[in-house]
Amino acid sequence: MKILSIYKSSRKDEMYLYVEKAYKLTKVPAPLMEVFGTAVHVMDMPLKADRELARVDTAKLLKELALNGFYLQMPPPKEDYMLDLHQDRPTTGVR
Repeated sequence: MKILSIYKSSRKDEMYLYVEKAYKLTKVPAPLMEVFGTAVHVMDMPLKADRELARVDTAKLLKELALNGFYLQMPPPKEDYMLDLHQDRPTTGVR
């Protein structure tokens, strides 16, 4: 069983790094940390292969930890209807 530390990005909403608690962020490449920003500690938790996580495939997480020493959880894709909220709209003379 591994003990994980989970950190959220100070720059990107819903982006998280999962690392083994013993190594902290030492295995995360510097260029990734530049994009990630300040790592804000969220929690520590034990992880077994059979544990289910909300938005992370546990098998993929364990594989990435073994290969790279970290797992990066990217933000979910924005829904099309939400993208409309951020687009400039032409003004019509109606107020």
